[in-house]
Amino acid sequence: MTQPTSHAAPSLRAAGRIAIETAWQAAIRSGALPPVPPDAVVPTVEVEHPADPSHGDLASNLAMKLARPLRRPPLAIAEAIATELRTSAGDIFASVEVAAPGFLNLRLSDAALERALDVARTADAGFGRLTSDQPRKVDVEFVSANPTGPLTVGNARGAFVGDLLCRVLEAAGQDVTREYYFNDSGAQIEHLGASVAALKRGEPVPEDGYHGAYVEQLASDVPADVWAAATSDGAEADKVLGAWASVRVRHMIEASLERLGVRFDVWKSEASLHDEGWVSRAVERLREGGHVYEADGATWFRSTTFGDDKDRVIHRSDGRPTYFAADIGYVTEKFSRGFDHLIYIWGVDHHGTIARNKNAAQAMGFDPDHYEVLLVGWVRFVMDGVEVSMSKRAGTFVTLDDLLDAVGVDAARWFFASRAAHVAFDFDIEQARAQSADNPVYYVQYAHARICSILRKAAEAGIVPASTFTGTLDGDTVAQGLAREVLRLPEVVEDAAAAQATHGVTAYATGLATVFHGYYRDRRVVDPADPATSAARLALVDAARLALRNTLGLLGISTPEQM
Repeated sequence: MTQPTSHAAPSLRAAGRIAIETAWQAAIRSGALPPVPPDAVVPTVEVEHPADPSHGDLASNLAMKLARPLRRPPLAIAEAIATELRTSAGDIFASVEVAAPGFLNLRLSDAALERALDVARTADAGFGRLTSDQPRKVDVEFVSANPTGPLTVGNARGAFVGDLLCRVLEAAGQDVTREYYFNDSGAQIEHLGASVAALKRGEPVPEDGYHGAYVEQLASDVPADVWAAATSDGAEADKVLGAWASVRVRHMIEASLERLGVRFDVWKSEASLHDEGWVSRAVERLREGGHVYEADGATWFRSTTFGDDKDRVIHRSDGRPTYFAADIGYVTEKFSRGFDHLIYIWGVDHHGTIARNKNAAQAMGFDPDHYEVLLVGWVRFVMDGVEVSMSKRAGTFVTLDDLLDAVGVDAARWFFASRAAHVAFDFDIEQARAQSADNPVYYVQYAHARICSILRKAAEAGIVPASTFTGTLDGDTVAQGLAREVLRLPEVVEDAAAAQATHGVTAYATGLATVFHGYYRDRRVVDPADPATSAARLALVDAARLALRNTLGLLGISTPEQM
């Protein structure tokens, strides 16, 4: 993926990377180190936070990566770079140390932390958001549940995962389009229509039909003109009613997603891919490449050429297209819109369709690495220790709206964001709606509200945050710890976008809240007898408020000022 190249507010890790890169080049110019030979690969400068904080704030293994191409001991290389860092990095680092077998360990100065805090405060809502000189144009397709019933808590996980991923990618400077693909034709829509027709006539729902209160409501809401069209001579009632009902259900789905705070830029129907000729053009493109053949009356794609275990049917022997036919048409249609990268978010039960679609994309001349599928693991919803079972056709399901009624949007978003998308987990409804420290989203929101309360209390005492952070840390290790945690936000966003996952964001929010609570416990923030110290401390806790607000905003979670 394209990495961010600049930041709306500074990343300490990025600053360390630039400083080491500069010192390395300076060591080459001074003759302390030779350049990397032309026939060797020039290593990238990697900077991480040491697992042991006593080793410093930042660490790099560059010297060990240079040892082979430079044919020098890594300790000697590290010392040469460290010497340049001590003289050329100004007051960025309080210390620069070399540790065996060749690590560079750097400790940031108070001045560097204070400058970064000033820039973060100036960035305000932009703090934590990154920019890129070459942003990817990414299409993310998610949810895409068939319009045969309300969104259940079983298929709603894709809504959370997709929306959160889009938010993270956008925060990292990428150009993201949110897309919903719906099947508005085929057997399932006809089964829905048959169910509506049966109830409208007062008959039992067919065995392969759909049940539930929503189907009864659809049956009672059928407009007279639609019913007349469905029951006219020669009409295919199931198709007519299915088409009408699917539109109504789609509107229900849209309303649920809007309540969750999920929006889509594009709604694409399967029927349109056939009607607009995308499927036929894709098949012809495969045929021209020699990847299509006819057998047993059907049309096949030679998927085995690309490592699949068997070839795949595009058109059945009766001429009807398969779902795969629409899939390959959809790939060409998406790339025709100028996207650099396609991301599909599917349930884990769709893993078997990935290979054939990537193979078809490659056969049509597209880079298969630009076709990506993220599989979403199963989630069990548990209430009072008992799993909530769901079946759309049986009508024994809990909808997304039911979940939001039970736990609220904020808790629902947090619990899904805090798990890797591919990991199955149990969603404890009781824990999610608890208003206590046992509920992590409540814990983080409370930290934000507490800071707002502190700021209000200070204002009443006539004390405002310091206008600059310069000189406010003053060797205070507790304050330094909070400052470092605040300033990690740009790195957290960068890492989340690179991993295409959000559980690191919730972990950061929880960690920041914990560090703030510790700071508030150990330092008196508002002291009318010492307004100068109070102003400095208020500025720092206000920076923590800013970071918490932006982090929760990234997750689509509210930031209450009172709780």
